Amino acid sequence: MELLIRNGFVFDPVNGINGEKMDIAIHDEKIVASVNERKARKIDAHGMIVMPGGVDIHCHIAGAEVNIGRLLRPEDHLKDFEPKTSVTRSGVGHSIPSTFTTGYRYARMGYTTVMNPSMPPLEAKHTHEELNDTPMVDKATYPLLGDWWFVLEHLRDGRIEECARYVAWMMTSTKGYAIKIVNPGGLEAWGFGHNVNSLDDQVPYFCITPREIIRGLCKVNKLLDLPHTIHVHTNNLGKPGNYATTLETMKCVEDLAAGNTPVIHVTHCQFSAFKGDDWRTLESGASEIASYVNNHSHVTLDMGQVIFVDTTTMTADGPFQYALHELNGRKWVNDDIETETSAGIVPFRYRRKNYVNAIQWSIGLELALLIKDPWKIFMTTDHPNGGPFTSYPRIMTWLMSKKAREATLRRINPRARSKSLLPSIERELGFYEIAVVTRAGQARALGLHNKGHLAVEADADIAIYSVNPETTDPSREYKMVRKAFRRAAYTIKGGKVVVRDGEVVKHVEGATMWLDVKTDEQVEVTDEMKRRFREYWTVECDNYPVTENYLQISHPIAVKAGV
Repeated sequence: MELLIRNGFVFDPVNGINGEKMDIAIHDEKIVASVNERKARKIDAHGMIVMPGGVDIHCHIAGAEVNIGRLLRPEDHLKDFEPKTSVTRSGVGHSIPSTFTTGYRYARMGYTTVMNPSMPPLEAKHTHEELNDTPMVDKATYPLLGDWWFVLEHLRDGRIEECARYVAWMMTSTKGYAIKIVNPGGLEAWGFGHNVNSLDDQVPYFCITPREIIRGLCKVNKLLDLPHTIHVHTNNLGKPGNYATTLETMKCVEDLAAGNTPVIHVTHCQFSAFKGDDWRTLESGASEIASYVNNHSHVTLDMGQVIFVDTTTMTADGPFQYALHELNGRKWVNDDIETETSAGIVPFRYRRKNYVNAIQWSIGLELALLIKDPWKIFMTTDHPNGGPFTSYPRIMTWLMSKKAREATLRRINPRARSKSLLPSIERELGFYEIAVVTRAGQARALGLHNKGHLAVEADADIAIYSVNPETTDPSREYKMVRKAFRRAAYTIKGGKVVVRDGEVVKHVEGATMWLDVKTDEQVEVTDEMKRRFREYWTVECDNYPVTENYLQISHPIAVKAGV
């Protein structure tokens, strides 16, 4: 099939295109230089914005913790449901939508690629079943490896290369995409009812520290030449004063960077940017973190923006979730996943008049606006932890309009308003920078070379929005911009029009991307490894890996490791 998008205002930061009026040609699933204009189907994008399809680097959409969250919160389904149409299936869920609803809602906003950031390897099959069931978007998932016993043992003994080979085996076996580290060392300590409080605390029974885990897996990531950096949820997340831990985490891998290439991604940084000694004295640490990031090139971040809404928090950081349960007294689920990780789920409501919640709201926006280079920080809510991903259009307008920020500032806790840095920040992002923080920058950080841009041979994943950048001032007309980003005029997935005027008109399946990591000396499933599986796990080693035919549409990415 050939498709020609005519006369749109194109924003393609990877290729330096900033609102230029031009055509985009598509043949089958790829962008091409030209098509037969007589035969091609045409879309008139006159007066509209054309961008690459949106990319989400961190969004909890699949797996055991997500499904448990759905079961925990029937009230979340009652108020928000999707009726069946001739094209779409019915579904439910405000903060934790069901699988089909998740895909439809992303597509309506012009998003085409979503990364699920938290997969216990033992639950990989369940995770991939739900990813298979999520239509409209390509997706991938990050196995949790920071507290896996094999990693802890190899790093403790200084066997970096051997550790790298086991991580390569795990990545390929679970069909994962990136090394995820959550509260390094703290999850293993939580199995014994403890936590770690600094990068130099000892992990119980393993004689290793969070610093050694972070640095060790950063070295492993470089040896394996994985497309994305280590993806780190910092220690002390959600605690007053934790900005110092975040700075120390970024500093601890400075010497492992080569040139301007990032070696660490600090995720949902808002939750890790708190100053103060307790909740009463909580303040923003965004300026200190932004100052560091502005002066260093080895780190990227995503926001983890808070929305004032009722939502569901979920993370592998079991001790944090228990502390959150103690704070709000709501329902709580805890999970300890054998030799690998932990998890916790707690419903939560962010309130405008709550001092702490209002400070959190301010911190996320401060980070995005104070970090000068938009290629270093990306827009997320850590869905559903900061709020549902369907709030992305609202965040875009806060980033683009000081007037929009002021409208919310007037409604928040007065003491938090007096502490906020936002009134002093004049910066407003333009459409080009929005294209960076919502697609181009995220795709580059993930190493997705065929996504996040509109050059020839790129995937034909495109979003068209009904807003004219020549006649619309997003600073003043932010409500119009928010409406446009909420319901794309067209979403094109793999060369097919799947959304028109905010409605799904074609159901398509997305591919699951995973890394096929090849090392010089492949790890064999030895008798020793099988013995450990019998002793440590509830499954046999042979039942552990996810075979490729388990994936509905498999998209392997070959990686030649340097070990």
